[in-house]
Amino acid sequence: MSHPRGKSFTPEEKKFIVSIKQYFDRNKSKLPSEELSVQMTADALGIGVATVNRIMASYQKDPQSLTALPKPKGCPEYAINSSHQEMVRSYIRSANAEGKYITVEAILSFLQERSPEEFSERTLARTLDRWGFEFGKGIRTQHLKEKDYIIAARQRYLRKMRNNRASDSQIATIRPEVYLDESYVNKNHSNDFTWYSTEDGPWIQKPTGNGERFVIVNAITQDGWVPGARLIFKSSRKTGDYHGQMNWELFRKWFTDQLLPNIPANSIIIMDNAAYHNILSENSAPTSGCSKERILNWLALNKIPCAPDCLKAELIEIINKIAPEPTYEIDEIARRQGHEVFRTPPYHPELQPIEICWGVLKNEIAKNCDFTMKNLEIQLGSAFTKVTGETCRKIIKRVRKVENQFWEEDAKMERKLGV
Repeated sequence: MSHPRGKSFTPEEKKFIVSIKQYFDRNKSKLPSEELSVQMTADALGIGVATVNRIMASYQKDPQSLTALPKPKGCPEYAINSSHQEMVRSYIRSANAEGKYITVEAILSFLQERSPEEFSERTLARTLDRWGFEFGKGIRTQHLKEKDYIIAARQRYLRKMRNNRASDSQIATIRPEVYLDESYVNKNHSNDFTWYSTEDGPWIQKPTGNGERFVIVNAITQDGWVPGARLIFKSSRKTGDYHGQMNWELFRKWFTDQLLPNIPANSIIIMDNAAYHNILSENSAPTSGCSKERILNWLALNKIPCAPDCLKAELIEIINKIAPEPTYEIDEIARRQGHEVFRTPPYHPELQPIEICWGVLKNEIAKNCDFTMKNLEIQLGSAFTKVTGETCRKIIKRVRKVENQFWEEDAKMERKLGV
């Protein structure tokens, strides 16, 4: 039995090793050799004694371990999938509301009970900071909590959405609401679980990696997909997410040519905070991300004095105090057509109904995957039909409940803190 060094054993190879070891155990008295059965097994198969001992120990502890897929080697991932955001936020908010002491270690334990992924405490801590949480002083002790700017952005968004609701209705709105988003799907996107014989093991052999992908751009209303708004194109990169393939020019062309002509008049267009959604207009006040030259020009244009030798850090301090909110190019394009743009608060995919639509679409594709781009293109067309107007209305109704929950819990938390 030849086995490359460093490569994990397959379930079939593990079963074979156990069978040989058990054979030598049963026939030890009949064999002329005085060697231990584990040594004979290792010699017969050309593998190490430690390997045989490890596989046998795992088998004796749990016979089902032979069919388990090997865990990936190397360091844990340095990024945590954003799909965990909603679950983590809910866990932290519930703990805060109950006055429980909450730490990174507790969150890591919570995630490990619900996800097969492995990551370090340091990675989780960095991710929590990026998702808008901070470790600060609580009512009686220190605890993790959301950053103030996240809470403020959420409240501003929820207030605008609540103002657009028709009275006594869970779905009707004063102005039509349009939710847009971008996503992607890989050619190897398939279900990980299948029924198989314990004796034979799984026969389906999935290709390694995610494979090539399509990037998708679309929008929904409570009546379903916006007609004519679908954009699908092949990505030139296999790694990273769809943001690496999108840019301002591509988004602006889709927004102008495919979205605006096909949505109801006087719509509210809801999107996230992707960088290509937030390109500043020419007349906008500068932000901290702008060049020093642009900040200086804006200050001069508005007759705001500053020392000629000011560093950029000093200029940022000035504009943070006096500059109005930035205006974005896409907002001005929408406004000229009679529409208005709302942005969901950072790190809140649970407030975007179209995120759930992507999940419905990808689940349908996973059922019919044959690991080719040709089939993926066919399945994409079919999967879009699974998201109907009724689907969207149910999803939007569910998101409304999440909005109400945030609105009520934020006010309740403030009262509890006594601020």
